[in-house]
Amino acid sequence: MPTIQFEQITDIIKNRRSVSWSKMNGRIIPDETVNRLLALADWAPTHGRTEPWRFFVYGGEALKQFGKAHADLYWQHTDEEKRQQAAYDKLLHNVDKASHLVIAVMKRGENLKIPQIEEIAAASAAIQNILLGATALGISSFWSTGGMTHSQALKDYLQLGKEDIVMGLIFLGHTDEPAKEGFRNISINEKVKWL
Repeated sequence: MPTIQFEQITDIIKNRRSVSWSKMNGRIIPDETVNRLLALADWAPTHGRTEPWRFFVYGGEALKQFGKAHADLYWQHTDEEKRQQAAYDKLLHNVDKASHLVIAVMKRGENLKIPQIEEIAAASAAIQNILLGATALGISSFWSTGGMTHSQALKDYLQLGKEDIVMGLIFLGHTDEPAKEGFRNISINEKVKWL
């Protein structure tokens, strides 16, 4: 790989930042651009070519409807003594400033010889492709696992199978906030052991 390509991909990886949905400004991304990001996701590594990633894409009025549905799922499936109006309102409005929301799912294949963890890893790699592509295009992104993400209620809402897993909600949009400087908490030298 030529050095210039390595430097470009290094910059994209190192400059990728999560931008909370609350920091997005409501500017709309063309659907065709979101499709380009999903096409990148489709090139993630996958054992046995199972390609276990699936995406539910919400934009426009459908995005607002999902915000309401998500909040309602929280309210209906949370014990009364634990329910909080503030949490409901947060879920209702966390889509307000995003352009699109992509719900990423690991769709379990029929080849059970492939361990579930490998399907999860493949779906995660697909999500990372979306996030890196968004960074390259100057699009803000936020991979969230909050709200009802890991609940049976959301799986039922999406009509997923028993072995399928919701990997997260990916908010896409734009922000007026300056990018934060990146840092790592643990030195790479503490994470790598050469033998």
